[in-house]
Amino acid sequence: MGNRSDKPMNPLEMLAYILSKQIKDHEVVYIGTGLPMIAGILARKTHAPNIVLVYESGAQDPMEGALPWSVGGPATWRKSPLIMEMAYSFGQLYNGYVDKAFLGFAQIDMYGNVNTHMIGKDFLKPDHRLTGSGGNNDLSSLAESMILVGLQSPQKFVPKVDFITSPGFLDGGDSRKKAGLLGNGPVCVISQAAVFDFEPETKRMRVKSLHPGVSFDLCQLACGFELLKPEGEIPVTEVPSKEILEILRNEVDPRGVFTSIPGM
Repeated sequence: MGNRSDKPMNPLEMLAYILSKQIKDHEVVYIGTGLPMIAGILARKTHAPNIVLVYESGAQDPMEGALPWSVGGPATWRKSPLIMEMAYSFGQLYNGYVDKAFLGFAQIDMYGNVNTHMIGKDFLKPDHRLTGSGGNNDLSSLAESMILVGLQSPQKFVPKVDFITSPGFLDGGDSRKKAGLLGNGPVCVISQAAVFDFEPETKRMRVKSLHPGVSFDLCQLACGFELLKPEGEIPVTEVPSKEILEILRNEVDPRGVFTSIPGM
């Protein structure tokens, strides 16, 4: 991957850092492959040393070693004090033992509903068949708080997802609560342009902070529905310090498996 130490921060490193900042110390965090895994490890090495990382495959709080390539790989079980079957791992969610979980998406709508099943209007004859749910629905239905992360474009941030794989706030308002879903639902969406939260009453997606160099109008252009704008000046998203960037590059993901971009 070459020497990254003298290169400016790239967008994937920024995403990993913002994700890590969503984690508070002493939380139990359910993490998946890719940037959520990087964020969890980075958080533990910086501002949240006492978190418990739970992998979907059942490993509970393994000791650090080689960076796992996926949550199902043996590296996720390294000296783990407890390894459970996947069903019991999901049982942790139902019983309220998971504070925070992360989820990616192919489509997301203004209420934080997520689609990872299919693109198109006909479920039996989709334009594109995707990976499906896996544990996504369990996480979005049961975790105390959800953090959603993905690249932003009008094709991905759509007014209405083609299929709800993972429920957010459904039709907005109190529809999630009326459906009997547990937890607080999605509390944050992170893209390469901004950090979003949800307006408390309508549960519609709202800009919380804009990344450096991104205006509200530019963020809106990259979105397929009308974004809500907070009152007053919109904050600029915090960027990682040089020291944290070095930890990310040299200790968390030294080979740049999940945070390097060719040519950057």
